Amino acid sequence: MMDRRSLLLTGTVAAIGGGWILSRNSARAAPGTYPVQLSAAQWHAKLSSPAYAVLREDQTEAPETSPLLNEHRRGRFICAGCDQALYSSTTKFDSGTGWPSFYAPLAHAIATRQDVSMIIPRTEVHCSRCGGHLGHVFDDGPKPTGLRYCMNGVAMKFQPA
Repeated sequence: MMDRRSLLLTGTVAAIGGGWILSRNSARAAPGTYPVQLSAAQWHAKLSSPAYAVLREDQTEAPETSPLLNEHRRGRFICAGCDQALYSSTTKFDSGTGWPSFYAPLAHAIATRQDVSMIIPRTEVHCSRCGGHLGHVFDDGPKPTGLRYCMNGVAMKFQPA
């Protein structure tokens, strides 16, 4: 039999957990809102498991694991889901965070929305063409923008110039 304290604790935990689940589901790309749309089965067939987890399920790759972290050639970083050009290599910098970072995206390449999945609001970055989750943007980057687009490398591919 539950006492009042246990009942209140259980209810609080359930409310927080339910809010977290709702916020995670609302952070995902909404169907029908992007030019490139595929079914879950089509995305699974097109993407590696890690890329699917990041792009379609809003996961985060482990830091220091992306080969793109040490990519320093001239070229463009493109979406692993739809091949849209996202960032120029000229805007890439070493943020020391363990993820590829850029101070500016290419024009019209990305879209943003508020992400409250970690309780503290952040700004999520996703591909404007397929809605794939790329990472987050923070206001602690270098000049000229002062922004740090902290991207999951598995969500992108590199296209040399």
